[in-house]
Amino acid sequence: MKTTTAACRSGFGRDPIATSLRRLAFVATSSFVLASCGILGGTEPVRILDPGARVTADAAWPRADWSLLVLRPTASQSLDTERIVVRPAPGTLQVYEGAAWPDTAPDLVQTDLLRAFEDSGRILSIARPGGAVRGDFQLATELRAFESIYAGDRPAAVIELHARLVRVTDGQAVAARTFRVSEPAQGTAVEDVSAAFSAALGKLDREVVGWTLAEGNRAGRK
Repeated sequence: MKTTTAACRSGFGRDPIATSLRRLAFVATSSFVLASCGILGGTEPVRILDPGARVTADAAWPRADWSLLVLRPTASQSLDTERIVVRPAPGTLQVYEGAAWPDTAPDLVQTDLLRAFEDSGRILSIARPGGAVRGDFQLATELRAFESIYAGDRPAAVIELHARLVRVTDGQAVAARTFRVSEPAQGTAVEDVSAAFSAALGKLDREVVGWTLAEGNRAGRK
């Protein structure tokens, strides 16, 4: 495992030019090279690893005749990044060198949840804010962990998300819950870590979708 903590190489700084170049390059190819201090501080190749998960609907999930807006999760600066965050020891925060996600961790979680709700076929309408869908409820979340955490010789992908289901008509939070999932990696390579994140995202999606559908039905639109 290669990691770096240097300020120039952390990827935590939000250089708008470097960010735009990264995203444009990802559209063209899943593997690219950028010589930018905002990414790595040198000409090292950057591997783009996509941890996206696909979720199969659970037969126990209820159907919902209401619409939902999934907000982008809030997150600390250390998590609001395309870099793959790792904790090799308690109190130590680093990133994997030469590898990145295709988007920031909050954007990955939002996109995955939207796709999970859509694929479930259980909800009337699902969208991001700002579109034509007004939404009967909003799913507001805080991403508290999206990290590779070492416990012994191998890391585990750990995701923690605090969720609040808010009714739009009166702004009332009708339900709240903290979700925490963990998936051990099969090895220490960053590719193994990415696969573990994919499995962890799948677990998170299933828990959040099932909980949201049940709580929304229980609360009603009013």
